[in-house]
Amino acid sequence: MRFPGAQVAAYVFPTVSVVFLIAVAILFFTREAYTRQVMLGGYLLCLIWFYAGYFIGRRYRVLKLAVVPLGDALKLKQIHQVEFRYLKSPELTGTRFDGIVADLRSDDLGPEWEKFLAKCTLSRIPVYHTKQIKESITGQVRIDHLSENEFGSLLPSPFYGGLKRLVDFVGALVLLPILAPIMLLCAIAIKLDSPGPALFVQPRMGYRGIAFNVYKFRSMYCDQEGLGFTEGEDDPRITRVGRIMRKYRLDELPQLFNVLKGEMSFIGPRPESMELSSWYEKDVPFFSYRHIVRPGISGWAQVEQGYAAEVDGMTAKLQYDFYYIKHFSLWLDVLIVFKTIKTIFTGFGAR
Repeated sequence: MRFPGAQVAAYVFPTVSVVFLIAVAILFFTREAYTRQVMLGGYLLCLIWFYAGYFIGRRYRVLKLAVVPLGDALKLKQIHQVEFRYLKSPELTGTRFDGIVADLRSDDLGPEWEKFLAKCTLSRIPVYHTKQIKESITGQVRIDHLSENEFGSLLPSPFYGGLKRLVDFVGALVLLPILAPIMLLCAIAIKLDSPGPALFVQPRMGYRGIAFNVYKFRSMYCDQEGLGFTEGEDDPRITRVGRIMRKYRLDELPQLFNVLKGEMSFIGPRPESMELSSWYEKDVPFFSYRHIVRPGISGWAQVEQGYAAEVDGMTAKLQYDFYYIKHFSLWLDVLIVFKTIKTIFTGFGAR
């Protein structure tokens, strides 16, 4: 339940791949001898082993959580991905549970229940706060107030932020010459499909609230962009070529220049237009906190929700964005990268 909102199977491939890539890099730089066949065989065996363990476990074992029926824990009935069993008294009656869920902030949590939770912890039965479980299952955080990270701080890890910037810079530097032919073909296709420039440049709200110009391939007819809302996949403003580019995220390729300049990251909340940023702040006073990390080409909201149409998806989108900031880490970024790659190569999934 480390990164809520994602299936456990989604971690297997990226995690095993990253571990083996690190191992190969270490062997390469230390000039240690190794056999490619053995390394590849070990990689494939690890994938098979972990996937088999996951699917066998999922088939024969359902996650069961006991719930202390007080406070916000009563609202868990609205969530259906996990089997919740509400306790009638502070005791376990021999039924297997994977953990206990309780509203640890509830004033109704009396001495008997607190004693029960303490005993469960001593028996090595995990005890979760209701808020943690909700975030773990939905992959969202509530936006009625600011939410601190696991260290009790509003400031994301400065060390990881610096490391991520270095990876962004090197990655953009490597990818730009490789993807240049594809970008050229996209530009030609746009010019042939509809009149107007190939590039769409628009001021967006960026890192630490500093505005910058974001670069995208134009996917709409000229003078049809509006204020920033998208009406979904059937938006009549989108051109024929634009529809294909959006499906495979090719319209985002010019943002590699934004990444190179330090204005964006590969992964992060999508940068909003100036108009939308002002509009959001009217409803969410601390909306500017969203700019504590660099905006990204792809993000948690995009791989989980896709394009938000009008006001319908606004709240959910912000909940995903603030969840990303709260859990700002390497492993969440790796998960988003692999989900994005899946969308790019299959054309399916949230975008």
